[in-house]
Amino acid sequence: MARFDELAASRRRFLALAAGGMLAGAAGAGAPAVAQVSTRARIVIVGAGAGGTAIANRLAGRLDGAEVTIVDGRREHWYQPGFTLIAAGLKPAPYAVSTTAEWLPRGVRWVEDWAAEIDPEAKTVVTQGGTRLDYDWLIVASGLSLDWAGVEGFSLDMVGENGIGAHYASPGHAARTWAALDRFTGRGGTALIQRPATEMKCAGAPLKLAFLADDRARRKGTRASSRIIYAAPQQALFSVPIVAEKVRMLFGERGIETHLQHTLRSIDETRRIATFDTPEGPKELGWDFINIIPPQRAPEVVRNSPLPWADRWTDQGWIEVSQTTLRHARYPEVFGIGDICGVPKGKTAASAKWHVPVVEDHLVAAIQGREGTAVFNGYTSCPLITRIGRAMLVEFDYNNNLTPSFPGIIAPLEELWISWLMKEIALKPTYNAMLRGKA
Repeated sequence: MARFDELAASRRRFLALAAGGMLAGAAGAGAPAVAQVSTRARIVIVGAGAGGTAIANRLAGRLDGAEVTIVDGRREHWYQPGFTLIAAGLKPAPYAVSTTAEWLPRGVRWVEDWAAEIDPEAKTVVTQGGTRLDYDWLIVASGLSLDWAGVEGFSLDMVGENGIGAHYASPGHAARTWAALDRFTGRGGTALIQRPATEMKCAGAPLKLAFLADDRARRKGTRASSRIIYAAPQQALFSVPIVAEKVRMLFGERGIETHLQHTLRSIDETRRIATFDTPEGPKELGWDFINIIPPQRAPEVVRNSPLPWADRWTDQGWIEVSQTTLRHARYPEVFGIGDICGVPKGKTAASAKWHVPVVEDHLVAAIQGREGTAVFNGYTSCPLITRIGRAMLVEFDYNNNLTPSFPGIIAPLEELWISWLMKEIALKPTYNAMLRGKA
């Protein structure tokens, strides 16, 4: 009875938070009103994803007279935090799809093309179609590239067939991943979930998929005839030690096998064999279902520019920005937002949300000839689904400190219904508010 009363009280507190507009912007609360700054500055934003769109909206409201241009060739906007839900059969593909145009503010010019060249010496961006854009300030919010060619024997047209998934590729591929996972959990066999050796966006996503594969099989009564393997190149299951230990315990309780220091090299679709590089040499693992997450790198236009680090992540190309201000170390007119930033943590939409006000503060301050004060502390959030209806809301900073947004209400290392609601219900309105520059 006490447990029931505690759960009911937690639900009431959660609903009170949502009703009061405190749920991290899910109620649409805007940023504090600030005075507009008059400027004729030319600002180019490369990328109209979460970070690029959010900063475009913030600058449109903050700057009077600026020429703001955003460069992106994609007409669709993808809500990428929803891809795992689609791959687990919890949401349809259209759940994650909107249009780029509907999020962009009035007064911002959208060049509907891909950036082909960035020259920070000349302060220009050139598009694939040959349009030259001169800038005073550049914000690189290009996201990252999925290196599908980095897995030998794999191509995206395989997804949905022969037990192959690749839910990072697109909403449609996430839906086809669910089709393959649904067949596997209906029959049993071996599921192989892996992650790459490179930095990656939402490093918790493959863990979530392993947990959800386990839960789906249990619900269908096939778990006893199923083997679920999680393979990763790293030496731990998560970058934050206390979270890694919690996941290790949960995997152990649920019989999810862990194969660490395993880097996927290739797949053989016909034999349904995946080959991994390990410290002991190549190792083969069979599958009835496999989810491919490829190496992830900066887009070619960034890798081929002078912006990446010269001595870190040299195979990946993340841009050399200060981890606290997100301003480029060698080109002070350049800032980064989102996955493209070469910082120790923060390739999540939640991190991009907190990148935006920091970049806004330092950019506007620079336009005014003063120093900004905002600091990004490495905040990263991972609503780590552990079964349908339960999740852990894991939030942390550069120093691996847990930084819960709702201390005393949402315990970060407990599997909670409230944390599930944060992922399944509250996160998308918060994300949409961010796109509008209001969260």
